[in-house]
Amino acid sequence: MNRDDIKRLLDEAMKITHHRDYVIIGSLSVLGAVAHPPISMTGSIDIDLYPKNDPGRAFEIANKLGLGSDFEQTYGYYADAVSPMLPTLPEGWEQRLIHIVFDSGVVAWFLEQNDAAISKYVRSEPRDREWIRAGLQANIPSIPTYRIPLP
Repeated sequence: MNRDDIKRLLDEAMKITHHRDYVIIGSLSVLGAVAHPPISMTGSIDIDLYPKNDPGRAFEIANKLGLGSDFEQTYGYYADAVSPMLPTLPEGWEQRLIHIVFDSGVVAWFLEQNDAAISKYVRSEPRDREWIRAGLQANIPSIPTYRIPLP
């Protein structure tokens, strides 16, 4: 996955909701901080998102662009509806979102890489630990930012 894939999906989401701003959390949020992160950090085929100013509409997007949709059949990836309450995140995470404005006018607000790593550490599934390790090897998250031991 790359930023062009995110843009393609958000352009379609904008047609559905008429919103321009979308929050991207999960593994693919690393694309906000780094245009070309390690492949092991961007292997997900689902883009966890919600409209920034109307989170409830994420499910509408997932119904049309989600798992099993024509969009997924065409492009091989899909929208996964999430809530701002889903991840365990440190205080102030909303102020640290990284925004990228695409030429179509759609804006992706990516979860900051340290906040994403903390959320993944809390969940600590094997794929989350792999994401964290790959990020640390690429110097993407900042170890001095954390006050907890990382795997």
